[in-house]
Amino acid sequence: MSLRYKNILYTVILLLAVFLVWKYRKSQQVPMGYLTGKTMGPITYNVKYFDPNTQHYQTQVDSLLKVFNQSLNTYIPESEISGFNRDSAFTFQLPFFYPVLKRSQEIYNMTSGAFDPTVMPVINAWGFGPEKEIKKDSAYLDSLMTFVGFNNIDFNEKQVWKKDRRAELDFSAVAKGYGVDEVAHYLEDKGIENLFVEIGGEVYAKGKNLQKDTFWSVGILDPNSDELNQFYYAIVTLENKAMATSGNYFNYHIIDSVKYGHTIDPTTGFPIVHSLLSASIFADDCMTADAVATACMVMGVEKSKAFFNEHPEMDAFLIYTDKDGNMQSYATPGIKDKIEKVEQ
Repeated sequence: MSLRYKNILYTVILLLAVFLVWKYRKSQQVPMGYLTGKTMGPITYNVKYFDPNTQHYQTQVDSLLKVFNQSLNTYIPESEISGFNRDSAFTFQLPFFYPVLKRSQEIYNMTSGAFDPTVMPVINAWGFGPEKEIKKDSAYLDSLMTFVGFNNIDFNEKQVWKKDRRAELDFSAVAKGYGVDEVAHYLEDKGIENLFVEIGGEVYAKGKNLQKDTFWSVGILDPNSDELNQFYYAIVTLENKAMATSGNYFNYHIIDSVKYGHTIDPTTGFPIVHSLLSASIFADDCMTADAVATACMVMGVEKSKAFFNEHPEMDAFLIYTDKDGNMQSYATPGIKDKIEKVEQ
């Protein structure tokens, strides 16, 4: 190699080294903020972010989530949604009720009713809501199903009212995702461009983890996990995306030696029974991902695959059992290359 080319090579290496040192120092200049707490009862939340102004937002995020709960938490008797469920009409006071109601109706139509927050009376009957008494009686469930469906309520930007006074709403299948969006929007409004928000396993990631100079990554639980022993089936890299996972891992009842998961089929009033073990959905916002994940658990594997063929703006990772009882997975093309299975 000639002296000239050696000098060029050394110069390139030197410039690269200078660049890497500069980039490392830049990443270290902005420390990572970390927030954690509880919301929606026992659900934990975790927030990571890089703020050039090094502000700490624990008090603000806690206050935001407290008000959020005062609007949409059915376990709080004084919440807006509890007030609506008791009465025949409700005028919105806080900014959260109308957006989730509007988006829920859109996803209800999009999924042909597989996602339906009006299934609240049936959820209560199975003991998965505020009322813990289980009433597994076919005639009783059939009577409840007469006032399940979006056709039993109506709303505009100012209020929501019932066409059937017995109708009730439950946003537990979408509230965690919606809460993630609200916290992320708050931080984005503060000028934060690199953040990771997680509430009860639902996630929104924007920008990068500057400490590692990589996009954010999150694990997808193995369906064989239980509350004491949790381990990952796969790791996914999120690039400015939300992710929500639905499955019947922990929330279930055993009645007469039969295990009933918490996902209720709005068309039958009974917990779903099929081969789909979990559905992880990737969308631009976490509220949509959360609702569609629930819908997939109702639809099952094949209908879910058909759904994403019609809606390529979203992606999915499905874990299910095949006809021989073996665990399998399916990823849509848009997310396939960003998922790495964990070696067991």
